[in-house]
Amino acid sequence: MSALFPIVDPIGGAPFFLALTRDYTPQIRRWLARRIAVNSFILMIASFTVGSHVLTFFGISIPVVQVGGGLIVIATGWAMLKQKDENDRSALGRTVSSANVLNEAFYPLTLPLTVGPGSISVAITLGANEPRQLGSNVVAIVAAAIGCAFVAATIYICYGFADRLAVVIGPTGMNVILKLSSFLLVCIGVQILWNGLSKLLASLLHPAYFVVQL
Repeated sequence: MSALFPIVDPIGGAPFFLALTRDYTPQIRRWLARRIAVNSFILMIASFTVGSHVLTFFGISIPVVQVGGGLIVIATGWAMLKQKDENDRSALGRTVSSANVLNEAFYPLTLPLTVGPGSISVAITLGANEPRQLGSNVVAIVAAAIGCAFVAATIYICYGFADRLAVVIGPTGMNVILKLSSFLLVCIGVQILWNGLSKLLASLLHPAYFVVQL
């Protein structure tokens, strides 16, 4: 589940979280960070364990999810890299108000600010590629839970202490982190897109191969 860390990108999300909660006290901000971390853990582990079954129910293949998720990640990373005034995270700031802190802990602060479509598609893909034997499957779920817990703990640290991180790193440092994170998002999105696209192209050349993969 280490592949989720650069996509969730708690460090890159910290300045956005701080901007959206600038009117809150440090205590409320840390409470929100804890709730977001818990929500993110549940969302990631649920996508890993049952996400592929949901896709099967709706007749959606993993390569299609990879292509769609890759496009979303590329678009998000490119928008952040170009520093557009209207991007997903900054636009969410208009929806945040102190009257509904509890509701905002899930939307928009958890989904899609922290765990977005790209993260969910990666978790579903990882879960679908795990072995189906009982013993190996249990080990995979435990390993995924540990990985998700690590990502969630990082989310809490980065979000809960975002104000201190901004002071230590400074505006220039935060801008550098955002640029690097944006570039990594674009690269990860291209890789996810290519993984799905290559399988779809292979299904055109070798239909039997694709059926076996499903």
